[in-house]
Amino acid sequence: MNRQPAVAGSFYPANPEQLHLMVDQYLNDAATDEKVPKAIIAPHAGYIYSGPIAASAYARLIKASDRITRVVLIGPSHRVAFRGLAVSRAETFTTPLGNVPVDQAAVQTIVQLPFVEYLEQAHTFEHSLEVQLPFLQEVLDNFDIVPIVAGDASPGQVSQVLEALWGGDETLIVISSDLSHYHDYATARQMDKATSRLIEKLQYEHLATESACGKVPVSGLLKLAREKSLSVKTIDLRNSGDTAGDKASVVGYGAYVIE
Repeated sequence: MNRQPAVAGSFYPANPEQLHLMVDQYLNDAATDEKVPKAIIAPHAGYIYSGPIAASAYARLIKASDRITRVVLIGPSHRVAFRGLAVSRAETFTTPLGNVPVDQAAVQTIVQLPFVEYLEQAHTFEHSLEVQLPFLQEVLDNFDIVPIVAGDASPGQVSQVLEALWGGDETLIVISSDLSHYHDYATARQMDKATSRLIEKLQYEHLATESACGKVPVSGLLKLAREKSLSVKTIDLRNSGDTAGDKASVVGYGAYVIE
């Protein structure tokens, strides 16, 4: 079974060449760093809005392009309400840039947990995972994914899954989340700055539902980061008013690295 793209042509170009050039341009414009993160938090809107911010996190993976062979990808559910975490029986996830294999063994490991289940409808139209894939395809050589959509789950449940799949240098964790939604530019900047401070302090208990649409997976990662004494750094913080939208009603985007 193959999971087909749901938002090619709307969130990002459906034409492979255009998509490759667009993502490459974002990556070229982004600053890099010597240190390769263990985990990143990246936004998931249409590329004209959030692509440059996502690229600032992905550019830091280029040095590990041949080392990272597995990506654990968790994003929030936008269309289907359910409890726990949803995995898929798909063997590959497709984008215009090609097929990405799913790590079946990893999926089978976590589906044993009582709060993880196969739920195809959570994956079929979900964009929060899909928009991360072309970035991964551009920066990594050969990799499998463990695609997980988060429903109503606790930070403890998410951190348990991340702990089970944490692995070594070969495993990257990607959490997909936007920040505030539909406030004016000044309000959004203020809210997103406050959210970023909480994220950097690993204070997931204080994140409000409206502060980040991926609050569930973000909280699970922060809980585990605290337990493992890892640090989180904000590397980009902008909103749609900075990139391609008007400033009356904006969506916030942050890029974070966990080292």
